[in-house]
Amino acid sequence: MTTIRDVARLAGYSPATVSRVLNQSGYVSSAAQAKIRAIIQQLDYVPNDIARDLSHGRTKNIGVVMPNMGHPYFTEITNGILRAAFAAEDRVVMLSSKYDPQLEKQYLEQLHRKSFDALIFISHALPLAQLAQYQSYGAVVCCEDPQAISLSAAFSVREPAYLAAFNWIKQHHYQQIAVLLSRSTTVSATSRLTLEVFQHVFDRKPNPNGLVMGITTFDDGYAAAKQLVQHYQQVDFIFANSDDIAAGVRQFYLDHQLEVPSMMGQENQLAGQLLKLPTIDHHLSAIGQMAFELATSDQVEQIGIPADFILR
Repeated sequence: MTTIRDVARLAGYSPATVSRVLNQSGYVSSAAQAKIRAIIQQLDYVPNDIARDLSHGRTKNIGVVMPNMGHPYFTEITNGILRAAFAAEDRVVMLSSKYDPQLEKQYLEQLHRKSFDALIFISHALPLAQLAQYQSYGAVVCCEDPQAISLSAAFSVREPAYLAAFNWIKQHHYQQIAVLLSRSTTVSATSRLTLEVFQHVFDRKPNPNGLVMGITTFDDGYAAAKQLVQHYQQVDFIFANSDDIAAGVRQFYLDHQLEVPSMMGQENQLAGQLLKLPTIDHHLSAIGQMAFELATSDQVEQIGIPADFILR
């Protein structure tokens, strides 16, 4: 690969003079410019953008680590990150993790090697304490409350909205309540909090037949409804983990001429607005924008954005 030193050697000038010609900065005589440009054309030389960025101290690359794009939690946070990055003229590199700790470790090592200025983990499989160990190589940001771990974070403050939602369900005398979650409580802080608040309000855990995991899309909601009809026919309320998922649940009941249970969604999506579903807005796009700001900051901060319970 041709380097700036090769151009300088053949042109008979210093690398600094070649750099001034390339960057059109500083004085270089017309004769020197002509000689250097001829050699550049002869060698078909172009500057190495990565090396140039590193010489300026930044690559302007922000890596965004996520397991998939199936749930609005990921897509809406990503949209917020992209809006902020476009405004700052930074580049966003999407990094699929599939909740694979080895892949996540590879991305952290790339941060170590300066492939990125920062990494934003929208979700993760590695422990937060392990992510925090890489902060000396660049900013590392997560999208959940890191509690006592010193790690930058932009996250939804969910508990007050969950309390309001489950108390509203209780006040309306619903008893047979199904809960749809994306991941197991062993790996998801959101799932753990959802069930903790449910138990606090109702003084019991959900019926095991009404607890359905692995739900992230409209189609998953449709399949979850089929499972509920088969194993929990007495359900009278469904707490879904997105409005689109609630719409999928509703569609199954309609397609099979069954009475549709009352439902609540999350994320304040268009489907919920059209169906007039009560929902919880976690302001995910705002969390994404804040995560980007933290990724480009020299400070370690934790910023929580309160979720809102919305009745319709």
